[in-house]
Amino acid sequence: MHGDRLMEEIFREVASATALAIEAIVVLVVAIGAAEAAIGAVKLIGRDRLFRNERRELWVRFAGWILLALEFALAADIIRTAVAPTWDEIGKLAAIAAIRTVLNFFLSRDIETIQERRLEIEAADRAPRGE
Repeated sequence: MHGDRLMEEIFREVASATALAIEAIVVLVVAIGAAEAAIGAVKLIGRDRLFRNERRELWVRFAGWILLALEFALAADIIRTAVAPTWDEIGKLAAIAAIRTVLNFFLSRDIETIQERRLEIEAADRAPRGE
């Protein structure tokens, strides 16, 4: 019995350290995405031409970083809950997973819609014009 508790404690420590490392990756991913978005936004200041499309492209890139961070964050939460979870922890994980899944769904859908619009605009720009 004592060996089982020792193994569980070791597993809990390894899981905790792994989750912490993944959470550090989340911070790094968000920081990179935010820095890229901030630099892109500064470059757009004072530009009128094509501003709307460039801003949308900037948003799509940042949303992609956020989606990646959400996936890592969910992985960290799952790992934290993996070792002898209580019903309270399972309930919290389920709520967090549901919220993140909904966010992920809507962000992904928005990104796809914007990318489809971009392809339509590019196709229209390449189409021969009747003059």
